[in-house]
Amino acid sequence: MNKASDSGTGPRAFPVGPYSDLTVFQEGDRLRVVADDSTALELRLRERVDHLEVLNASDDRELAARAVSASAEALFAWRPGTDRLVLDFAGRAPLARELSESGLAIMSEGQLVLLPELVMQRRDNWLVNPGRPPLPQLHVMTDGRRHPRRAAKPTGKVYGRFIPWLSEVISFRVADLENDLHLLHRWMNDPRVDAFWNEAGDLDKHRRYLAGILADPHMLPLIGCFGGEPFGYFELYWAKENRIAPFYDADDYDRGWHVVVGEDAFRGSRYISAWLPSLMHYMFLDDCRTQRIVGEPAAAHSQQLRNLERSGFAKIKNFDFPHKRATLVMLLRERFFGDRLWLPATAGPASSS
Repeated sequence: MNKASDSGTGPRAFPVGPYSDLTVFQEGDRLRVVADDSTALELRLRERVDHLEVLNASDDRELAARAVSASAEALFAWRPGTDRLVLDFAGRAPLARELSESGLAIMSEGQLVLLPELVMQRRDNWLVNPGRPPLPQLHVMTDGRRHPRRAAKPTGKVYGRFIPWLSEVISFRVADLENDLHLLHRWMNDPRVDAFWNEAGDLDKHRRYLAGILADPHMLPLIGCFGGEPFGYFELYWAKENRIAPFYDADDYDRGWHVVVGEDAFRGSRYISAWLPSLMHYMFLDDCRTQRIVGEPAAAHSQQLRNLERSGFAKIKNFDFPHKRATLVMLLRERFFGDRLWLPATAGPASSS
C-alpha cells in the first residue's frame, strides 16, 4: 500500500462515464467532483493516500454517492496498486448509509471502505440506460433450445468509458442498417478480416447479413468508437441460443462475442487493452446475472488466444464446429472484477488482432 503523500501531483482531470456528466479533478491532495459545472463532492487525501476525508458533499444523496463512485474510479485508475479506499465522512451519516445500502461501500474493521471490484459494478457511470432492470425470468423455447426470454434490444449508444492511458473515450453503439452498412461492407472485404470471418461479398450480401443479426433476438451487433471514430464491429450473443451451446454446459445468462477490428490505426496493444475489457465490462453490467463470458476463436489464431489469456480468459478445450476447429475460452465475472482486468495487463505486450 502506498504511504507517501500525493501532494506533489499536478492538476489532472478524469471525465467519468461519459454519460454521468461527472468529472474528477485532482490538484495536490484535493479532489473535486464536478457535475454540470457545480461541485458535487470535495475530498482530501490523507497522509496515507488510501484514506479520503469528505470535506463537502451535495445534499442530493444519490448525486453525492455517484460522485464518491466517480472519485474512486479515478483514483483506482491513477493508482493501479491501490486495492481499497477508506472514507472518513466526518459525521455525514446519510451519505455513508446511502453508500452502504447501495452496496458501493462495505464496513471493514469499523471503517467504511470502497473496493474497486464494487465500484466498477456501479452501472450508472458507464451505461446509457443504467436504470433498466434485468428482465424478469420466463423460460421459452427457440429451435428446440430452452432459454430465458430476452429483453428488447437497445438502440443507439449503450456504453462509454474514459480510458486514461489513451486520454480518450471508448463507446459502443448498436449497429444501424442505414448508417453502418457501408462501414461493415468495407471491413468485411478487408482480406485481413476475411481470413477469419469468411464473409466477403457485395453490399446486398452484407445488408442481408446485418439485417439478420438485428432481427435475431439472441444477437446484438455493436459498433465500437474511440472518440466518436468507428474502429470495430462486435457481435454479442446469448450462449444458450447460440451454435456454441451444444459444445459446453451453457448457463442461462452466459454471453459470448465476435470481433472485427476494421481500422488499422486502432490495432495494437494500447487499443486492445481498452476495447477488450470495456466490451467485457459492458456485458457484465448489462445483466447482473451474467457470470461467464465465452468465446470460440479459431484454434489456429494464436495471436488472439494470447491476447485473451492476458485478458483473463481461460482456455477450456478445443472442439470442432462444422466450419472450423475452435478453442472454447471463458472469463468469469469474479475473475474480471476481482483481478481488476479493466486495467491493462503488465505481463508483456499484446498482439494485434
